[in-house]
Amino acid sequence: MLDVKRMIILRDLAAHGKVTAVADLHAVTPSAVSQQLRALEAEAGAVLVERDGRGLRLTPAGAALAAACEPVLAALERAEGAVRALDAEPGGELAVGCAPSALATVAAPLVAELAVRHPRLRPRIVQADPEEAVPRLRARRLDLAVTYAYPLLGAPPAPGTTVVPLFEDPLCLALPQALVPAYEQDGLAALRDADWVSAPAPSSCREMLLHACRNAGFTPRIAHECGDLRAGLWLVATGRAVSILPRLLCDAPPPGAAVRELPGPGRTLDVQVRAGTETQPAIAATLAALTRLTALTGPAALTALTAR
Repeated sequence: MLDVKRMIILRDLAAHGKVTAVADLHAVTPSAVSQQLRALEAEAGAVLVERDGRGLRLTPAGAALAAACEPVLAALERAEGAVRALDAEPGGELAVGCAPSALATVAAPLVAELAVRHPRLRPRIVQADPEEAVPRLRARRLDLAVTYAYPLLGAPPAPGTTVVPLFEDPLCLALPQALVPAYEQDGLAALRDADWVSAPAPSSCREMLLHACRNAGFTPRIAHECGDLRAGLWLVATGRAVSILPRLLCDAPPPGAAVRELPGPGRTLDVQVRAGTETQPAIAATLAALTRLTALTGPAALTALTAR
């Protein structure tokens, strides 16, 4: 019988390509990953990985086993859910990854809601952008992840996950007051010579900024990198920079910074779970709370910004 945890390690090696990346994901040493892979080969009776320079690559047998992993994991999650469904009330700790921009709008109301409706549940909020949260979700280090996606970038959902949309979050341009007339006349093209504030790479927020500017006919000069884009508004307020960021982060721009909503699709706020966990009582209760909260308060949280 194949060990499920070892199969997950093989799957993650197929996704990330490096033993060190898999070790970091699972919070173990690279030698522990190598040991688990050797044990899995013994169980499977086949060579699953082979040397490729200083790294490893999957053999055809390893690739086939990694590809078969997701349906197996989903079935096991559903089986676990059938057992937990016998509990009268969902309880226990629930690790919820949350994008920084959704902490105030989604995570905080969720904690309050669960305390009232399901007091035995103990949500633990972990700040993490999607690039970090989704791998941790797949590795079972998170139970849910509040994430975001930019439909225009066309990135598919991660294998083995189920995505539940919460609400739409438009994109906004933040620019100095002095540049507003030029923008209103010529659009983004008027800002081709400006200094831009962006999230550090790799980041879908950065990719979306590049996409928007290139659609306007230029590649932006990224002069400032800021992991906290809301804080980046203060760079805009100096009159020396511009930025594109989600509307959720634009509710209180500092004096000197103007905000204008950009036309076209922005991003979606979503919650992701591992496929097969949707019926587990704790997960189902949290999903229901999130969809209820965002249905009632999501649009209101996206407060209309008046011209400043």
